[in-house]
Amino acid sequence: MKSFILLENVVFYAYHGVQPHETTVGNEFVINLKLEVNLTDAAQSDSLEDTVSYADIYNDVKEQMQIPSKLLEHVAYRIVRCLKQKYKKIEHVEIKLSKRNPPMGAQLDCASVVLID
Repeated sequence: MKSFILLENVVFYAYHGVQPHETTVGNEFVINLKLEVNLTDAAQSDSLEDTVSYADIYNDVKEQMQIPSKLLEHVAYRIVRCLKQKYKKIEHVEIKLSKRNPPMGAQLDCASVVLID
């Protein structure tokens, strides 16, 4: 049976972007994260040691979001790499990183990248 931990619509204010003003003014970013983790042991034991703490995951993502980057692709890659290296129980990661109202002269809610590992 496949099992997942999800962090949905996590909002951060950060300073990612190619344009100089994006790294000064900043913007809102939204992350949706899907972690494939075998939750069988945790479901039976009711023990945090048998799973991955979503609070810890949030803190790691927050830390990565605080590092300015030009590209969303780079930020998403860093997050995936960090999580996979730190939490051996994570089998696969899917991340959607969205920049709200990107400065590109178009009316749209978000520009997003999705990485699946």
